[in-house]
Amino acid sequence: MSNPDASLKFGILLEPFHPTNENPDSALEQGLELITFLDSLGYDYAWVGEHHSGGFENIASPEVFIAMVAERTRHIRLGACISSLSCHHPLILADRIMQLNHLTRGRVAFCAGPDALPSDAIMMGIRPEEQTEAMRCAIEVLVPLLKGEQVSSKTRWFELDEARLQLSPYSNPMVEMAVAAQTSPAGASVAGSYGLGLISIGATSPGGFNALAPSWEIYERKALEKNHPVDRKRWSLAGPVHIAETRKQAFANVRYGLKEWVRYFQEVASLPLVSGECDDPARELVNIGLAVIGTPEDAIAQICRLQEQSGGFGCFLQLAHHWADPAATNKSYELFMRYVIPEFQASNLKGMKNG
Repeated sequence: MSNPDASLKFGILLEPFHPTNENPDSALEQGLELITFLDSLGYDYAWVGEHHSGGFENIASPEVFIAMVAERTRHIRLGACISSLSCHHPLILADRIMQLNHLTRGRVAFCAGPDALPSDAIMMGIRPEEQTEAMRCAIEVLVPLLKGEQVSSKTRWFELDEARLQLSPYSNPMVEMAVAAQTSPAGASVAGSYGLGLISIGATSPGGFNALAPSWEIYERKALEKNHPVDRKRWSLAGPVHIAETRKQAFANVRYGLKEWVRYFQEVASLPLVSGECDDPARELVNIGLAVIGTPEDAIAQICRLQEQSGGFGCFLQLAHHWADPAATNKSYELFMRYVIPEFQASNLKGMKNG
């Protein structure tokens, strides 16, 4: 490896996705086992999402989940994706993240973003249109708090009076922090304004794919306005992948759970991923570029496609799912580690642009 610093990193974004007719305890244990398995394979990141409705994405507290999985793993970085920032007092949230960062000896990362599920906001009496502004207000105080600074602030959602955390930062200057974004420019704008990382969750959806280059332009402009360094290695792109030895086998594998996943996005998350009359969702997801269902070569082609469209990024996150049974799912992650990741571990970030 001539320049390992230029290599891509790899990981997963675990929401998780589990059908509501499955035992939720078993589903949570599968998530713990998956991250433990990925740690043994050498993956770099496991981001864990927060949701409070729908039943399909059933982790309500990423911090509690991470505390459990940290005991089972050694190297993988564990990211808490806190989406309901308008419902968390930032001092208490920062306290929890800082404590986790100490307990894991610096392996914790933190991602903020507006809640993607309208039903979460509705249950708590929050207007979905207010969530982006609430996120911005929270991040404005979370960053200095996590740097060990004292903060005073008064907003519609919270008040801080000379507040500071009990623990000093374990990571220097603070815990790794990012902002999540779908297709809206808001996430890129906030991330750039505060010098944070960016996670493009819907990078492979048609809208998200088309928004990649504009999102980075916004990020870069905002960062430069605030004199923050610009580094594409802090940009993560996410998309779903399932691979097998052959495309035929991969398509056969995803008959296990793909249709239920698509139904959830259409009926609960209000994100129709395929046309209403579609009788072969797997084929349509591949045709529109949203998903990889095929071989390691198909996964390599998808990442190269993202590099060309974006101009370069630092980490590819597989959107974790249970389209296939556990054995086939683990095999997919193993094949990805053996045959896909090595293609991007030398200094060959194709199409990487400076800045």
